[in-house]
This record gives sequence, structure tokens and C-alpha cells, in this order.
Amino acid sequence: MTPPNGKVALVTGAGSGIGKATTLALLRAGYTVVLAGRRLEALERTIAEAKVAPSQALAIPTDVGDPAAVGALFDETREAFGRLDLLFNNAGIGAPAVPLEDITLEQWRQVVAVNLTGPFLCTQAAFRLMKGQKPMGGRIINNGSISAHTPRPLSAPYTATKHAITGLTRSTALDGRPYHIACGQIDIGNAATEMTAKMKAGVRQANGETAIEPTMGVENVAQAVLYMASLPLDANVLFMTVMATDMPFVGRG
Repeated sequence: MTPPNGKVALVTGAGSGIGKATTLALLRAGYTVVLAGRRLEALERTIAEAKVAPSQALAIPTDVGDPAAVGALFDETREAFGRLDLLFNNAGIGAPAVPLEDITLEQWRQVVAVNLTGPFLCTQAAFRLMKGQKPMGGRIINNGSISAHTPRPLSAPYTATKHAITGLTRSTALDGRPYHIACGQIDIGNAATEMTAKMKAGVRQANGETAIEPTMGVENVAQAVLYMASLPLDANVLFMTVMATDMPFVGRG
């Protein structure tokens, strides 16, 4: 199957929020996109909204924290399209905003599985595919977060995994050099998605107060990812921060 612009992308968490917006932007830019996520119906809704030819999008239900599921995801991608040019490690979850000592081990493990183990497994599989294809190479973009730099209160599991993603990004960028695999990270602040809807009612600040925070359109994130993806493999955006201009990040706390 030949992609419209010759490039194949894989997006995790493609059924909603940032993943959905980025998938739509990639499809409209001519990419063929493999959509991965837990809920098939959500992935299919994203494809339907894009109004593209059936051959341009492939929905594969996937739990990115499950090694077998990730293996099957990349096997199906290889069988369908023969190559992979872009991986967007986007899937992520949070834990309840409770005191650190009240977080259960299972809640911790769930966040680590999706936010850190998932991107690692997908990166491993992408390396194997990108190293063996002709021409060799590709690009991996990790969804970091403002929390990769500065935490919110009561967010230890999420913040820990997002700090770890920064280390994974740097190691991937280094280890990918010999194989023309570029890796970068996009750190996103207050994109208007289902996840940030609560900000309209106010969220807890570092000083203990509750404040309404500004948000920005999620399309801004999608366009930023599209720009990072558009670069030739001899150029790379290692880190990019895209945020609502007036959100309390610079000087947070």
C-alpha cells in the first residue's frame, strides 16, 4: 500500500484529545496513519471525522503497556505498509489527585505502564522496524508535558513518568544517530482537551489556592507535531514547549 505522501505514521492514544487532533492533522497532510488506542470505536470515530480513503488509516486497539499488544501493533503496521516514518508516543494517563502517601501501588503501576513502559516498548519496536527498512531511519516524537519540568500538586506518578520520558527522549536521540532515527519531545501546557476541562472550574495551585487556568486550542499542538515531523532526518527539534501563553508555568509555585 503506497501512502499518499509516501510516509507512514503511528499515533498512540489516537482516539481523543491531543492524539486525535494530531492524527487528523497528519491525515490531512497526506500521511497514512496507524491509530492505536484502547477503544476501537474511538479510533474509528477519528477516522470517520478525517473523511479519508479507507486505505489511508488503520485502527488497531492496543494497550501500550502490554508487550504482546505492542508487538502485534508493529507487526500489523509492517504487514500493512512495509515501513514506519513517524511514531508519536502520545498515550498517557494520570492518577487521582490525592496525597502522595495515599497513592496505591496499583495506581502507580498503571501510570508507569502507560506513560513510561508504553513509550519504551513502542520505541523498541519502532527501532527494529526503522533500522531494517529502506531507506533506513525515521522519527520518534514523545509527548512530554509541562510536568516533565515542573509538577502540579498531588501528581507524583504522572510527574515522575514525564520526567522519565525526558531521559528516554535523550537516550533515544543518542542511540538512534547511527540509524538515522531522530527523536524529539513536545512538552504541552493546558491544551483544551477532555483532560483539561476541569481547569474551567479551577485547579489547585502550589500555594494551596484554587485558580482557573487559561487553555489553548489543541490544534496548536497538532500543528507543532506536524512541524517537527516535517523536518528532514538531518534536522531535529529535540525539545519544544507549546503552552497557553498565560498559564502559570514560568514562575509556577
